[in-house]
Amino acid sequence: MANTTSAKKATRKIARRTAINKARRSRVRSFVRKVEEAIASGDATQAADALRAAQPELMRAATKGVLHSNTASRKVSRLASRVKAMSA
Repeated sequence: MANTTSAKKATRKIARRTAINKARRSRVRSFVRKVEEAIASGDATQAADALRAAQPELMRAATKGVLHSNTASRKVSRLASRVKAMSA
């Protein structure tokens, strides 16, 4: 348990940041899931639209520090290749 005033403040800040990061991570997962569901349904246009919506969310999570930038890039790349394979 935190004893000093500064340590108590730090725990409050950490709790606030954790809540924000959890929300961001959940939002990213929702967008990625929408792309994967569209791919599974076989609708190429819906999958492309979902990918266009998911890409900025993934990159925003990377800039905010929720995801590593390489992780976000990898996810975008793999989703894009799967969407492209549908249309071909």
